[in-house]
Amino acid sequence: GLIGRSWAMVFAAGGFKVKLYDIAQQQLTSALENIRKQMKEMEKSGFLKGALSADQQLALISVCTDLKAAVEGATFIQECTPENLELKKKIFGQLDLIVGDNVILSSSTSCLLPSKLFTGLKHVKQCIVSHPVNPPYFVPLVEIVPHPETDPSTTERTYALMKKIGQSPVKLNREIEGFVLNRLQYAVISEAWRLVGEGVISPTDLDLVMSDGLGMRYAFIGPLETMHLNAEGVSNYCERYAEGMRLVLNTFGPVPEFSGETVQKVNQALSEKIPVVPKVLDARRKWRDECLTGLAKLKTQMKSD
Repeated sequence: GLIGRSWAMVFAAGGFKVKLYDIAQQQLTSALENIRKQMKEMEKSGFLKGALSADQQLALISVCTDLKAAVEGATFIQECTPENLELKKKIFGQLDLIVGDNVILSSSTSCLLPSKLFTGLKHVKQCIVSHPVNPPYFVPLVEIVPHPETDPSTTERTYALMKKIGQSPVKLNREIEGFVLNRLQYAVISEAWRLVGEGVISPTDLDLVMSDGLGMRYAFIGPLETMHLNAEGVSNYCERYAEGMRLVLNTFGPVPEFSGETVQKVNQALSEKIPVVPKVLDARRKWRDECLTGLAKLKTQMKSD
């Protein structure tokens, strides 16, 4: 899938040998073709990650339909199957029987808790969630979420590997529903949904508030540093604005149902802007990824300056 392909590109850009595994040969053939096309395009536009050429990176990626052969000699295994608990448990159960005591077993899951995925495995100390942001090649954040029995060395080794391949890892001290990124994302979506549903603002203007407002700021600093800089430090911010924040927060409504009239209203507005046609959606996604690539490059330049 998209996440697996993107991970393969990220690891290859970091100079690592990568084996892509799938039960379907056609999936692997398609993945290699897609990866080659993307790498060549990015090399041409100057956006290819890593110190190696596209051909050198592609030479590091091989494919395999046999799980045991795929993981032989591996130091890190990144699972990217669909978001289905039973399917993921099945694959980790299979891996548990064939891996040694040094390999890290990592999942790309975006919402399944490590305790649901890994409990009962004999290699549970080597298990961890490394949740990327889609697509991980263009958005570097990785949430590292341990199982209650994960060995601290597993967390540290995963963190170090993610740094080495150019990602931006963050460590969660314990598992929590939705991890951190989706909890923040869902909080924003929830209030956005209420504001549109209550007729306060149109769907397109709501998105503009984020893309040309908060998003401009949050592309470089987070909400806590924003507080710090918007006053004489966080303590001063809380002294100034705590009462106003509580006043506003107390007006927030219940969690939306994400159904009914608001779905129709939002869908109509977005479909007028971006018709729900595969060709149009793909073109918009490509534009999004080009924007993310340009932003990532700008952020790297600004950090080095």
